[in-house]
Amino acid sequence: MSVGSQTPAAVTFYRAIPSCRAPLRADPSVFGTLPTRGFQYCEALRVASSFGWYAFVPMEFSLQWDGSQVIWTYEGAKDWYPLTTAQFPGYQAVFNRLAPKRLKGLAPPFLTAVPALGIIQIWTGLMIQSAENWSVLIRPPANLPRNLGFDMYEGIVETDHWFGPLFTNIRLIKTDVPIHFSTEVPLVQIQPLHRSAYAEDVSNRFDVIESPSEFTDDVWSRYEDTIVKPNLDAQRPVAAYATSVRRRRKGSCPFGHADAPL
Repeated sequence: MSVGSQTPAAVTFYRAIPSCRAPLRADPSVFGTLPTRGFQYCEALRVASSFGWYAFVPMEFSLQWDGSQVIWTYEGAKDWYPLTTAQFPGYQAVFNRLAPKRLKGLAPPFLTAVPALGIIQIWTGLMIQSAENWSVLIRPPANLPRNLGFDMYEGIVETDHWFGPLFTNIRLIKTDVPIHFSTEVPLVQIQPLHRSAYAEDVSNRFDVIESPSEFTDDVWSRYEDTIVKPNLDAQRPVAAYATSVRRRRKGSCPFGHADAPL
């Protein structure tokens, strides 16, 4: 069941590393980093920021890449170590104690490196499963300033039938400087996607109106109502779009969840 609700959860997280930080509902203020005006009046910004959940690294650690080899260190370590594949410190023993006998010795790695390319796979310490026909988009946290030391790849995983570690892949950019990963900063944002939303048929089915000369009266009227009239009205209410969206959101979307604007 979902937290604070009797509705079955669309996504279930499993803390495979018991000490890892639990997922957190994404924050519309992005931990207070959004400009106050944007947070108060820009509903599009708020909805994008709060869509899904944050997942964090399970421990503090740092990476450094010289363009060929990756080395790493972590809180409590005595030195830097070459990185190819690394287990979360002490986790193999925990996994072997708790896993069925047939799975002993098969704990997922915490970090895996493709050194020459600077690509690192990072495990959050979580495993993930979703309801039937729901997938998850694993992406950088929305509207959170990026770490300039690396880029993050995005991926959609059909977690209703694929059960496994919740990980992400990054590409190191800076060389010869330590790049730190903190348990206080979200590593990824996980967003639920109904499979119908990214079906090939949906992405292939779109129209383009080539010129304003082809705009219909209805299109011009919609532009007038949305853009022109509000900006000519000196008495227009603040955040009219946010108000109208929140009113509409009281309805339901086709999948039984609150409607939200694109």
